[in-house]
Amino acid sequence: MARIRELVRYPVKGCSGTPLRSAELTPAGIRHDRAFMVVDDAGGFLSQRKDPRMARIRAGIDDGGTRLDLAFDGIEPLAVAADPQGPRLDVLVHKQPLTGIDQGEEAADWLSEVLRVRCRLVRVPDDHGRVTGGLTPGTAGFADSTAVLMASTASLDLLNGRIAAAGAEPVPISRFRPNIVVSGWEEPHTEDRVRTVRLGTAELGYAKVCIRCAVTTVDQETGAGRGPEPLRTLAGYRRADGGGVSFGAKFAVTRPGTLAVGDGLDVTAWGEAEQGLGERLAAALR
Repeated sequence: MARIRELVRYPVKGCSGTPLRSAELTPAGIRHDRAFMVVDDAGGFLSQRKDPRMARIRAGIDDGGTRLDLAFDGIEPLAVAADPQGPRLDVLVHKQPLTGIDQGEEAADWLSEVLRVRCRLVRVPDDHGRVTGGLTPGTAGFADSTAVLMASTASLDLLNGRIAAAGAEPVPISRFRPNIVVSGWEEPHTEDRVRTVRLGTAELGYAKVCIRCAVTTVDQETGAGRGPEPLRTLAGYRRADGGGVSFGAKFAVTRPGTLAVGDGLDVTAWGEAEQGLGERLAAALR
């Protein structure tokens, strides 16, 4: 039976993830996932695409979401008291305009010192009304496009087998920054075909496959670029018809609830892999 192998929360978009044994799944995903974001002077979000060192910023958050702890080697740690009432800033997640609550000068100064560029920390407003798209619409905090990213160990095993066959080093699942890692599916990329699934007391609805970027080439422990893998190998069998390569699938939360490592997955509806990907996967498995 397919089960949850790992749960990961990323309190600050682009920064380190925190493994969890259990989690509350809200309409916007794991509670406090991507609840904070680092932005530049124009409101655009900062990411490991341009600064891989963000992976070394360790971010922890308390259950109530009132305190954010930030740490970076060689810099004095900072505890940020989350401010839900601060000044509102216009921010962008890719091309989507959103609103963020500024978290003050101390957080801005700390992050600016770490990243060596002037930036600020913003929080998702309590009245955040973001609408996400895909096959199943939903909402999310500051995640790229949907509430939950799921990937399976079977998909990783196929990828790493092909990477190793090419003489390169396998990659860990952390390169893909998933929220939910699933073990127990025999066929790689089964997550692409899930349309509705119950896990714990919650339910997810499929939105779309996840198109990957250069963040997957960043070592999440050291914050150093390790390209060109896994993108080079994925391009050989996971290129989507619309461009880019995919790994993992994105989901909206259709019923909030709780979930834990070890919980089984009950897939209540299946579909076909998106156009092109199923044929390429079949060819890769032959």
